[in-house]
Amino acid sequence: MTAMFNDLMTGLDEVDAFLSGERAGYKVTLPGEVDVKGIRKKLKMTQARFSDTFGFSLDAVKHWEGGRRTPEASARAFLTVIAKNPVAVIAALHSGRPAVAARKHSPAVTRRKKIA
Repeated sequence: MTAMFNDLMTGLDEVDAFLSGERAGYKVTLPGEVDVKGIRKKLKMTQARFSDTFGFSLDAVKHWEGGRRTPEASARAFLTVIAKNPVAVIAALHSGRPAVAARKHSPAVTRRKKIA
């Protein structure tokens, strides 16, 4: 418990230093490669649905998954956040209709066909 408290206090001290101008900022370490197909498959989405849901072009998703292109740093950061918390990203991007969008695009929701 003490180690966790110390880590939290260190983090708060760093934030305080940043806000007061004592520190210039932080360096984010991004992964060199992101498994776009793995993220998409985990969410049980097609390439088209993944691109529509998160705002990527369909061609970009196809090229990333095919290994013809590598996502740039900003896209890798975004993909990392999508991999960690897709529901939060969906809620943020589709804030005009959060309940509907989150249910519609959530990987946890499965659709069932009506049998007549």
